[in-house]
Amino acid sequence: MVINHLRYKKTSYSTNLTDNQWQVIKKIINPQERKRRYPLREIMNAILYINKTGCQWRMLPQDFAPWQTVYYYFRKWKLEGVIDDIMSTLHALARKAVGRKDSPSMGIIDSRSVKTSHHADPSCKGIDGNKKIKGRKEHIVVDTLGLPMSVAVHEANLHDSKGAPMAIEKMEYKFPGLKKILADGGYQGSLGDWVAERFGWAVEVVLRPDECPTKFQVLPKRWIVERSFSWLENFRRLTIDYEYLAETAESMVQLAFAQIMLNKFFQ
Repeated sequence: MVINHLRYKKTSYSTNLTDNQWQVIKKIINPQERKRRYPLREIMNAILYINKTGCQWRMLPQDFAPWQTVYYYFRKWKLEGVIDDIMSTLHALARKAVGRKDSPSMGIIDSRSVKTSHHADPSCKGIDGNKKIKGRKEHIVVDTLGLPMSVAVHEANLHDSKGAPMAIEKMEYKFPGLKKILADGGYQGSLGDWVAERFGWAVEVVLRPDECPTKFQVLPKRWIVERSFSWLENFRRLTIDYEYLAETAESMVQLAFAQIMLNKFFQ
């Protein structure tokens, strides 16, 4: 029997992992050493291709493994927390690569609303009244390098102060050196008290120019999280949320950040 992966090795996509990048990912996945019809490296290449290009699963190019196989591993890694582990581990390794400690002392939180397709689960989408967007909201927490600490996806009609805990809770026990979280005016209220009581972190609200009642405006580090969102705009799968489940959309955001870190620090 001729194994198909010998054929699709000839095609080189810009999203394909380099040898160095695969060695990093392989250590995180920690696969069992056994013969496979389709190498896990090529499975990961296919998933990254889909996320970058916005390709439908069933329209995956034939020089990859069959889409059913690729989707099987994506779902498996999502449910087992492997994709979350990939993002978290790469975050720590990337910080080490630039001489920083594993755990940042400060995080920056923000959200953006993304339109969903008609395929999305109607129980997990809503209308963002401020931005007039019907879909879901992506909450991220990044460090001062713009690297992801946490990702959460929920319905767009959920206020930032209510959605933020979903992202903040995921950082528990992960960042022992964390002291402060920067946020904009949308997070004013009881969120700071809740975070301080449960985790011992301070929430510092920095008003955006349109929220500041005075002419004097301090230049905050909030542009960092906005830049991180701009990085995600390079991934077509994320421009419109086509995923039926919010947790699937969340995994796609995590994979996008993983690919960003791989390309920046592990070429």
